[in-house]
Amino acid sequence: MSDLVLDHVSKRYSVQHRVEVKNGWRALRQRFRELRGRTDEFWALRDVSFEVARGETLGIIGHNGAGKSTILKLLSKVTTPTSGEIRIGGRLSALIEVGSGFHPELTGRENIYLSASIMGMRRREIVEKLERIIDFSGVGDFIDTPVKHYSSGMYVRLGFSIAAHLEPDILLLDEVLAVGDATFQAKCLDRINQLHGEGRTIVFISHDLASVERLCGRVLLLDHGQVIASGSARDVIETYWEAGRTRRSSEQLDRSVECSREVEVRSVTCHDASGQEATAFRTGSPVTVRLKYAAHVTMADVIVELYVHSIVAGQYGAWFQLTTASGGNGEPLRLEQGDGEIEFDIDELALLPGVCQLSARIAHQGQPSNKAIDWLHNCLTLRVDPGKSVRGTFYTPHRWRLVRASHRLESERMEHSPLATSSSGGK
Repeated sequence: MSDLVLDHVSKRYSVQHRVEVKNGWRALRQRFRELRGRTDEFWALRDVSFEVARGETLGIIGHNGAGKSTILKLLSKVTTPTSGEIRIGGRLSALIEVGSGFHPELTGRENIYLSASIMGMRRREIVEKLERIIDFSGVGDFIDTPVKHYSSGMYVRLGFSIAAHLEPDILLLDEVLAVGDATFQAKCLDRINQLHGEGRTIVFISHDLASVERLCGRVLLLDHGQVIASGSARDVIETYWEAGRTRRSSEQLDRSVECSREVEVRSVTCHDASGQEATAFRTGSPVTVRLKYAAHVTMADVIVELYVHSIVAGQYGAWFQLTTASGGNGEPLRLEQGDGEIEFDIDELALLPGVCQLSARIAHQGQPSNKAIDWLHNCLTLRVDPGKSVRGTFYTPHRWRLVRASHRLESERMEHSPLATSSSGGK
């Protein structure tokens, strides 16, 4: 049985083009022209069909402008489809913007009542859940303080906490895990899993592919308003990465960086411990990054750098740099004319599970950041799977040992005994 059905749904918007008029005497005539002006049609969705079974958690991913938010607005009845039919079988709640119902002059407690009422809770239900909402948010010490004094983290934690205690049949979530710190995000994931365990139907829209893979049994990939892939999270995310690599092939050069191109980056690839090229690794596993280049002239003062960024909710998170300036004597490289490659060996990958992107830069020693010999932006996307079990922003390779207190005490007694002293003194 399906809780949500989209049957050949399309959504069209009209985009009107305006020409800025600076001369005041022409402004009125221009306004009249605009009334008859040219408009273009923009199809945010085109012939989209899918079903969501009762109790299923469906993920929807895609690039910015692919149509994800349009689907959310259609399902939550913010807007209506141009054609097609949408069928909803149950009470539906949408969490689009965390804390959107808050009044800055009201306290946290008062905003719980206000926001929860807007979301559809009855007063008796709010009273029953009040303490759980406050405890989940972690802002109990400030619950009777006006929210205008809250930090941004406190604000969004309280907003999500209210939404997390809704009990709809169908829950729509749009980038809601981009809130709070890592600990609170883990609580959010646990709460969503709990709702899924209770049989709620969930539609989860996010750029955070690691969370999508963890939460969703099935994923849709949108591209320019159409569904281009549907299936298991792992398979669809792989398709998304491939599509992203193809799209970036003509856009790899960051236009904000001025490049001279005497040396060009040909490719950047990653390889596992067996030497096989791969795009998925585990936290703590060895990785070799191989950069191939073509030098059109011989250059004697070259630095090669790689930047590795983790992606959280579509934004850059933790990052680190690999550079030839840190190895050996720190002297710049001499690159002879012709093709070549440089390998960077990572003994243990530091990034925690998620998605990361690599950028490559070849530059003269001391060259400012807005200039380079060559610069490829986001030229490779990798998936990091769970490996070393740690908490934090990144994994730090380390060793540990157990020192038994009884052994340490026995050692101290030997060091301070009269026999040990006379023996060490040789008398």
